[in-house]
Amino acid sequence: MKNYLSKQGLEKLKKELDYLQNDKRKEIAARLKHAISFGDLKENFAYHDAKEQQGFLEGRILELKKIINNSVLLEKKASDKVQVGSIVVIKSKSGDEKYEIVSPPEADPFNNKISSQSPLGELIMGKKVGESFEFETSDEKTKYTIDKID
Repeated sequence: MKNYLSKQGLEKLKKELDYLQNDKRKEIAARLKHAISFGDLKENFAYHDAKEQQGFLEGRILELKKIINNSVLLEKKASDKVQVGSIVVIKSKSGDEKYEIVSPPEADPFNNKISSQSPLGELIMGKKVGESFEFETSDEKTKYTIDKID
């Protein structure tokens, strides 16, 4: 599966991979070495915790390598429709919300970067300024209108 990434998104993932491979691995190796020095590994919480952290780390490294190796740089094309890379302002009765539409590996909802494959992202994709849609959460349905696309 291809991962369509912005140049910034790809660089961010490469930096994370570099940090995990070069810094975090050394940190966990040092923790393991220290925990092993305590002796009896069966009931050594520090050892088991470090091994678990090492497993998570190696899993994330593999995941990042796979994403990076299967990435395609996204070139945003001029369009009047919402696409990956667009910054969209949507309007509802409660006000305006601004989102950047990104590929799944770049999603960061806390910084208003939503995946094109998220429920809201899927509703926004392909829409033009002035088009409306309804987004339903567990307790309410809200009508939005595309107000601006950059």
